[in-house]
Amino acid sequence: MLALRLTRTAHLAVHLRRLLVALASAGTGFLLLCALGHALSHPDAPGASALRLAWCAAPLAAAVYLAVAVARTDPGTRPRSGLSAIGLGPGRLMAVSATTTALSAALGSVAALLAFLYLRGSLTGRPPSDRVAADALAVGQSLPAPAVLTLLVLVPALASAAVAHTLRPRDPRPTTATAPRGYGRFGAYGWGKARETFGAYGRFGARTAVAGAAGSRAVADAAGSRAAGAARQGAGGALQTQASASHPSPSADGTTQTLDAAPPAPADTPQTPDTAPDTPTEPTPRPHNTTALPWGIAVLTAGLTVETYTGNATGAPTPGTAPSAGVLIGWALTALGLALAGPGLTHLCGRLLQAARPGALRLLAGRVLMEESHRIGRPLGVVAAVAAAAYVTATVYDGDGPAFGPLGTLGAVLVAGCTVATLLTAAVEARHARADTTGALLQLGAPPATLRAAAAVRAAALLALFGPLVLVVAVLAALPLDS
Repeated sequence: MLALRLTRTAHLAVHLRRLLVALASAGTGFLLLCALGHALSHPDAPGASALRLAWCAAPLAAAVYLAVAVARTDPGTRPRSGLSAIGLGPGRLMAVSATTTALSAALGSVAALLAFLYLRGSLTGRPPSDRVAADALAVGQSLPAPAVLTLLVLVPALASAAVAHTLRPRDPRPTTATAPRGYGRFGAYGWGKARETFGAYGRFGARTAVAGAAGSRAVADAAGSRAAGAARQGAGGALQTQASASHPSPSADGTTQTLDAAPPAPADTPQTPDTAPDTPTEPTPRPHNTTALPWGIAVLTAGLTVETYTGNATGAPTPGTAPSAGVLIGWALTALGLALAGPGLTHLCGRLLQAARPGALRLLAGRVLMEESHRIGRPLGVVAAVAAAAYVTATVYDGDGPAFGPLGTLGAVLVAGCTVATLLTAAVEARHARADTTGALLQLGAPPATLRAAAAVRAAALLALFGPLVLVVAVLAALPLDS
């Protein structure tokens, strides 16, 4: 009931994004039902039916990815202060987001079922005249209810599970010296302690200097505590304790003398806790956007290798035929590699913008790109993969298209539309995340034209980096298929 109430009271933009999720679920469910219809119409060709079902994985992944992006930008299920007191903690809000996503996707699945039944003539009583459509819709055959229900529940179940996994409550990441491990260079996961240079241990006076520094810090801390006690005693007036600024101490001749309190530590003296000389402190872990870049490049190379090997073994596909399963695996690995390398490439683009004595405009644009690389980097990589696949399809088939016909066009439109909508949704999320920074810049006197110019510089820099990358990947992917 809470999910329904939040859905009803949401803004128009939120409803539009949820409608996109429903449309993506409807298109994906329709493609899955068409694969089932082809299997029912051609029981003697299970390989072709299995290939059609495998090609439905791309629209399915795109629809789930869009559902996760929409759930991340939903303002109704965003954690706020005070909601935990009424039972709406992070876990409950995560459940509400998953339920809302399941409802939107289920609405699309119902629409897909109605469209499938209408086209095959089950609702109107008039079967389609096209023979290809009749084969894909299994006209004149009874539909197995368990198979239909399984295929229609697939999109809502996967979407809600992905949303629950993405928005699950996480413990705060340790940022002190208690963090056991950290990410090193090139994504290496190991101990992140500071290392000493060769010969530093045995260098003359090295340990003595460290021990002396530790001792001086201990003396400074003790003096600071005595000075703080003296200040508290002076402020209290009549309070006399043993930890006062001056206390009696027996001398050698039996008399007592007063030890004056040590002067307070200077203001610029860092008051740090004592640490052992041989125990270096670990640095604060930084965002590891660039650590996945080598893994993305490796997966991208593996995908191109698989596609090249498959293309050389099977030859170029003729127009009107679908690519083989090996080509599908190669394209999937290529898309995964670009998605993994997207945040690192975006972070690198921000660094390049700030190189060679940057001005205020390039500095602002580069900092924003580095900060938002984890939000927009992965959708950018997915869009780059889809653009490369579109180039390969247009190059290999010369506009004829695969054997799927209108269903293949529907799948391509679904994948392209979902990826572009995911990128735009991530851009909206990034804009909302830096709203406080933008407001602070405007209060400091930054003109709005400068902020718009910085956005244009970011877009141009990303296009200049990802454009040639897409072209190179597309040419390499189309080379074995076009030979």
